[in-house]
Amino acid sequence: MEIVLYWSLGILISVAAGYLLRKKLDEAHTKNIEAQGKQLIENAIRDAEQLKKDALLQSRDEAYQLKLEADKENKARKADIIQEEKRLSQKLDQIENKIDLLDKRETDFLRREQAFSKQEKRLAEREKDVDVIIENQRNELEKIAHLSKEEAKQMLMESIESEAKMEAGKKLVRIENDLKMQADRKAKNILSLAISRYAGDYVAERTVSVVPLPSDEMKGRIIGREGRNIRSLEAATGIDIIIDDTPEAVILSGFNPVRREVARQALEQLIADGRIHPSRIEEVADKVSKDLEVTMREAGEQVTFDIGVHGVHVEIIKLLGRLKYRTSYGQNVLQHSVEVAFLCGIMAEELGIDAKQARRAGLLHDLGKAVDHKIEGSHAIIGKDIAKKYGESPEVTHAIAAHHEDVAPESVLDVLVQSADALSGARPGARKEMLETYVKRLEDLEQIANSYKGVEKSYAVQAGRDLRIIVDGGDVTDSDAVLMSKDIAKKIEDQLTYPGQIRVTVIRETRAVEFAK
Repeated sequence: MEIVLYWSLGILISVAAGYLLRKKLDEAHTKNIEAQGKQLIENAIRDAEQLKKDALLQSRDEAYQLKLEADKENKARKADIIQEEKRLSQKLDQIENKIDLLDKRETDFLRREQAFSKQEKRLAEREKDVDVIIENQRNELEKIAHLSKEEAKQMLMESIESEAKMEAGKKLVRIENDLKMQADRKAKNILSLAISRYAGDYVAERTVSVVPLPSDEMKGRIIGREGRNIRSLEAATGIDIIIDDTPEAVILSGFNPVRREVARQALEQLIADGRIHPSRIEEVADKVSKDLEVTMREAGEQVTFDIGVHGVHVEIIKLLGRLKYRTSYGQNVLQHSVEVAFLCGIMAEELGIDAKQARRAGLLHDLGKAVDHKIEGSHAIIGKDIAKKYGESPEVTHAIAAHHEDVAPESVLDVLVQSADALSGARPGARKEMLETYVKRLEDLEQIANSYKGVEKSYAVQAGRDLRIIVDGGDVTDSDAVLMSKDIAKKIEDQLTYPGQIRVTVIRETRAVEFAK
């Protein structure tokens, strides 16, 4: 291809040179120029021949180089083929060796299989002989014992089963007794440890407060003209103010401890200030009420800090502070809650469960008592709803609801809160209620229940918080039981004085009894 290119190039150059020379000859019309053109043509032809020769030589060199490279590649491929043949030959030798080994093994296996077959035949013959001997012995035993094979097997099974049941029963009773003794011992140790590790002071609370006066003359100023000051004070605080012959003292009476505290502080400030008139009384009572709200919130924050309970909602903290001025059977509810929290934490640590969660549930278990005078229902359920509303965990809310068995306990935490609540309320000096009064209230509850027709038995349980009545199913229908529970609850409200609320449960049961003779 290059030779043709060079040849064409030479021809083009020659043609061009001829054209130029001819043009010059035409223009010059001289013979010298024509001679020069011929010379140029000859030179061009000579150059083209030289280019052709060079191109041929270059193409021959390139062809030679390509041949050398092809020879090298062929030699390398031949070497690879030879190497691969050697490797395949070695593998073939190995395979042949393995085949020979397998043939030997197969021969050995066939020989052993024949030997095993002979042994199996001999064993089968021996088994037949043994079966015949066993059958003969069994027949002899059946003749001697006068029992068939199935009857003997049944008797043996029954005997073994009876022995096994007896042994299992004895072992089960022994294990249960041991577990009960260990559980009782462990529970007593935990309770005694919790009680010994907690020591709290207690001062009995009352439903009255006494405000000392600098002199008896101050009584007249407190009463005011035509009693307007004392009426304003009672209206502003909601507390009865008793002014009697007690020297230099005024008595504040009321069941709401927060209002009683507002009245006490307001009266003390009015006495210290000396200005006692209706407008001033309302102003001081309003200021004391706001200050007391701050004090109660600080009290709630302090107890959560002391117990180590964190992340409590601010509304719950405020309600805890209100418990500082709430009493139950004469026991301060906030102090009681702190005591229950500590006892729960100690017992939880001994049992290896979450002590922080136990202290939290113990502290909040009586939360509902802060508002149970405003909301109808059990303080346990009220407390559970409040705690749930403000983000407490389901475990804590259920423990609050279950501490008086308004709902059934479901976890160890529920039982711990119940136990700690009972310990705190039952320890000596914790609650100020005369035994005679307590027993009389239980007797009155049962007497009211027994006065209704169809009542077989009645029980006042849960410290008088729960009255359970069992009625005759033949005398009392389902609808009568509903009406009876409402009537008894109404009668209790009208005739008895009691703290908190009492649940009345009427139980009706129908039994069918027959004797087989």
